[in-house]
Amino acid sequence: MCDTLTAPTDSLSPAAPTRADGEPLWRVFARTLFPFVVVGGIWEVVARLGIFPAQLFPTIEQVAATFVHLTITGILPHHALDTAVRLLAGFALAGVVGVAIGLLMGRSRLAEDILIAPVSIVAPIPGIAYAPLFLLWFGLGNVSAVLLVGFVSAFPIIFNTWTGVKAVKEIWIRSAEAMGADQRRLFVKVILPGALPYILTALRLGLAQAWRILVGVEMLAAVPWGLGWLIFGAREFLATDVMLAGIVVIAVVGLALEKFVFQRLEAYTVVRWGMMT
Repeated sequence: MCDTLTAPTDSLSPAAPTRADGEPLWRVFARTLFPFVVVGGIWEVVARLGIFPAQLFPTIEQVAATFVHLTITGILPHHALDTAVRLLAGFALAGVVGVAIGLLMGRSRLAEDILIAPVSIVAPIPGIAYAPLFLLWFGLGNVSAVLLVGFVSAFPIIFNTWTGVKAVKEIWIRSAEAMGADQRRLFVKVILPGALPYILTALRLGLAQAWRILVGVEMLAAVPWGLGWLIFGAREFLATDVMLAGIVVIAVVGLALEKFVFQRLEAYTVVRWGMMT
């Protein structure tokens, strides 16, 4: 009787939330948070020790206070929104043009022979080196910034898409042709899905390239708002906390795009098809 009354009731307690592979979510969250805690702890120790002047190396508390103040006053959201619009416009342009050129180079030997040399020559040049030309051609403001972002970020998309098409296994193509697939079905059912992991990687690299060039060109293009303008403007007043607040926003936007766009796109395509785990 006593054993019955004191029996464990673990089976009645609600189970902890888990991922599809059975790993508890709290463990996933802790593993993701761990590097940020380590870096933040090191930063705070260095700031508290006074190795650098406080104005140049603020504590996390000071950065957080500045971040909250700029957010409440609407300054930081305004800068972030303007930058996001330029980023998405330029990146969309790069994605459409870059993927199209990469697919064309991968499927056409003539297009590959014509385009591989100029693309290989232009791609290694730093994006900021093109900024004076774009400012002269298209003037100051948003147009030159968007076009430059699209131009620079298109090259990694072209190269990785081209590589992805070339990496499609020949046996898949021959099997589809043997079953009577025409060129349209071959492209939609075999080439594009087979190259999609490379295309997603291409878009990730293109987005990173877009961020780098946009932050720099926002100052050169004399745009009135933007995170790049905010960061470079804060440097003039040694407002390191404002600079770091802008950098935090860039990191958060990048993380959000990775988690809510790229990872979900992968989950609904290449992971669902068994091409990635």
